[in-house]
Amino acid sequence: MLATNGTVKGKDFNMNVCIDPPNKRLRVDEYVGNVNSMIDRLNELAKKYAITKVIMKAKSNDMELLLSRGYMLEAIFKRYFSGDDAYGMVRYYDPARRTSEDWIKEDNILNDVLKLPKSLVSKKLEEDFNIQMGKAEDAGQLAELYAHVFETYPTPMNQKEYIEKVMSEGTIFFIIKKAGRIISAASAEINDKYSNAEITDCATLPEFRKHGLMKVLIDALEKELFRRHIFCSYSIARTFLLG
Repeated sequence: MLATNGTVKGKDFNMNVCIDPPNKRLRVDEYVGNVNSMIDRLNELAKKYAITKVIMKAKSNDMELLLSRGYMLEAIFKRYFSGDDAYGMVRYYDPARRTSEDWIKEDNILNDVLKLPKSLVSKKLEEDFNIQMGKAEDAGQLAELYAHVFETYPTPMNQKEYIEKVMSEGTIFFIIKKAGRIISAASAEINDKYSNAEITDCATLPEFRKHGLMKVLIDALEKELFRRHIFCSYSIARTFLLG
């Protein structure tokens, strides 16, 4: 079962959620109304879909209540709500998911990343690489790229029709080609209501990694987002993957 996006309504609340059974995860992207009632419904949904982690992009004035109901702060999305910060509040329904036996390794990876030098100079592509914004006619090749790179993915990015659909809904892609073949890609899923974007769907064919292609793609995405007056962009990544 793939991840599904939808609206969950109650008598006194309304929330947009993404239910992700493959990762046993549920995410609340937007909500209005009674937060207590909403949490009760989330508990029901977690039980129904065997969810072990709920993530909520919460407003600052709801943090105290969420903390009292078993949630904890895991991340901060700067300027997510049209300039106001969003707080990544999470609740674990499985203690094993909350506790990582690899926390020392994860901390070391994070510290190593933070020590990397920051460069504001855009990286130049090699002469035989070409970067451009993805178009509907690139959907087939994009689907092949994602099918090759990802064994499993919460959304059907290995399907041409799905990529065409998200493009038509406003998601922008930048791609890098070599000899007419897409070798690397990344996208920005734009939330026009709150003027933010999630940079996601990042993939490079194994034989073309270590060329710095993803930095080039993200630079291009950020410039295009600025042009569209989207000044909050973010991405979510794990420090350590098992298997």
